[in-house]
Amino acid sequence: MPEDPASTVAEIDAVLLGGERTYSAHDLASRAGIGVELVLGFWSTLGLPHPDPDDAFYTEADAEAVDRAASLTRAHGLDLRTVLTVTRALGHTSDRLALWQVEALVEDMSSRYELDDTTARLLVLDRLADLAPVLEAQLVHSYRRQLAAIAGRYAAEFAEMGDPGPDRTMLPLARAVGFADMVSFTRRTAGLGSTDLSQFVQRFEAAARDVVTAVGGRVVKTIGDAVLFVADDPATGAAVALGLADALGRELDVDSARASGGLAEGARGVTPVRVGMVWGRVLSRFGDVFGPTVNLAARLTDIAEPSSVLTDTVTARALADDPRFVLTPGTPHELQGLGLVTPVELRAAE
Repeated sequence: MPEDPASTVAEIDAVLLGGERTYSAHDLASRAGIGVELVLGFWSTLGLPHPDPDDAFYTEADAEAVDRAASLTRAHGLDLRTVLTVTRALGHTSDRLALWQVEALVEDMSSRYELDDTTARLLVLDRLADLAPVLEAQLVHSYRRQLAAIAGRYAAEFAEMGDPGPDRTMLPLARAVGFADMVSFTRRTAGLGSTDLSQFVQRFEAAARDVVTAVGGRVVKTIGDAVLFVADDPATGAAVALGLADALGRELDVDSARASGGLAEGARGVTPVRVGMVWGRVLSRFGDVFGPTVNLAARLTDIAEPSSVLTDTVTARALADDPRFVLTPGTPHELQGLGLVTPVELRAAE
């Protein structure tokens, strides 16, 4: 059985937080040579609560983190607002990542040992100090690989960009943007217990990410029962969109799912999606993408049939000479906030 939670938390503190909590916010401010309000601001942008500035709450690792944040302005010349934005990105992402991983561990303990949820959580708490170093190493590796991938994409774009021309008001990035939205999510998940619902959502997210990355796209985010993806050219965006409509629209292989520890009985079955994909220019900020292209892709998703892909006439022209795709114009639709739009059905050539 797990140890006493209080002693376990103390052990986790010692492993994860770099020693005892001996510093106050005033101590950190004095050490870094900044105002205490900046220390508290740093802590807030991480998404973490902070105590009274005089309380001994912070560890040596916390002090080093504040020192590094201050050095981004002093040594690297970053604007303070930029430092706070970078910190906020870390807080937002690591909060979701930590929760996601811990919940996955709870599911694993619950399933493997046939435990109730509370006991499974206590067992994860008991083992977290041992698991944390491995999870941390994987996080650092993944982060570095993602930075390298971004650098590679930037280099390729710069090589092809040439003269941007006189129009500096255009959104900076040309991207294929798409949404895949699960059909009848509420009906399909009604009555599922926590385990089946978790497995259902995990299957959708995992399958969607596998399809998107295998073809060369990137998942921007998942939004409940939908996934937002981008690709660097129209053809890759089209291949991703068609792949999602196909892979998520087929009947689930029950025997295969059972053999791989897949869905429980209540979550088996078809998971069709509606897909909208558009080629255009976007703004990339805060790990997300913005602009009229994104809005158009979302609106096309709303009117697409299950297991089908819709695009617009501009994207259709960009794909017209590619023999892998068949494009069929449909009836013009009035789309909210966008006016009259002619959707074009995108299919794979026989």
